[in-house]
Amino acid sequence: MTSLSRAMFLGFLRDRMTLFWAVLFPLMFLVLFGGILTDQGASKIEVAQVGDVAVLDEMPEQQRDALEESIEIEKVTNEAAAVQDVRDGDLAGVVTQDGDRLVLHYSQADQVSAARLTTTFRGIVDGANLAVTGTPPTFELDPRQVEDESLETIQYVTPGLLGWAIAMSATFGAAVNLVNWRKSGLLRRLRLAPVTTPSVVLARVGVSLTVALGQTAIFIGLAVGAFGLRLTGAWPLAIVLVLAGTLSFLSIGLLAGSVCRTEEGAVGLANFIVLPMAFLSGSFFPMDGAPGWLQAISRLLPLRHLNDGMMDVMVRGQGIEAVWQPLLILLAFAAVCSAVSARLFRWDA
Repeated sequence: MTSLSRAMFLGFLRDRMTLFWAVLFPLMFLVLFGGILTDQGASKIEVAQVGDVAVLDEMPEQQRDALEESIEIEKVTNEAAAVQDVRDGDLAGVVTQDGDRLVLHYSQADQVSAARLTTTFRGIVDGANLAVTGTPPTFELDPRQVEDESLETIQYVTPGLLGWAIAMSATFGAAVNLVNWRKSGLLRRLRLAPVTTPSVVLARVGVSLTVALGQTAIFIGLAVGAFGLRLTGAWPLAIVLVLAGTLSFLSIGLLAGSVCRTEEGAVGLANFIVLPMAFLSGSFFPMDGAPGWLQAISRLLPLRHLNDGMMDVMVRGQGIEAVWQPLLILLAFAAVCSAVSARLFRWDA
């Protein structure tokens, strides 16, 4: 088993295409998402101010700074041209003052910006009215973020992309290698050699788990060192989930390799399994806004539970109570798919 494990691991390291798809390709997404999305919040809304608007011009400096975090106000002189820019989609709104009225022109074509604009300026007007009347408000809003304020986008990107990398590496590696060994006659030689079947299986599993641990170390190291990932809670529990996820997707890859006769077919079937699963499991974008029926399908997929479990322990600061359910689901997938693969397995092409 030791000799087989060493040979399989060296074969993995010497195969440049396998290294690219298993390690470098997922890392490209981490660098892309981490570099583009880090420190990126909601984009500022561009608003034109025509003439003097006392509510804005006399706003206290502290409130003005808070407003400019979400709205960029530019003073212009031509109201008609500015309103036309709103119609054309080049501006989100135009604000003017007519006596005691604050006039806000906006387009309902962008409903999100329209809602943000009307809510913001309604709050500004309410605040100005309170200042004029001199009556202090009865209630006060105390907004409190549930997460650590230091959390950045990379916190949410890393677990999902790491889960996708684990799924892709384990599934593709098992499926393609199994078909290749069968076509080249290596499986037949191993069957005739003085080596037991459990030794062959354990060697393949050991190499896959080693590669997965290496992927995890590279992902977390790059995210921490380059993009400021902050690990929270019992984050080492993510390693347990990675190992269970590797077993789950390794069994899926073995199932794909057992039913396919060519490497092209194995690659196609692995793609058909992993790629849609990545989109439906929140690896690239959250599933919170998806329809209920789509979320129900998502919860049937092992990658969804791997991603959620790693998110809980790496980002949300949860402990061992967050890993039991995804761990059992991943191991159950591994057991079922391995049993089916054993029934369909063929030594010869």
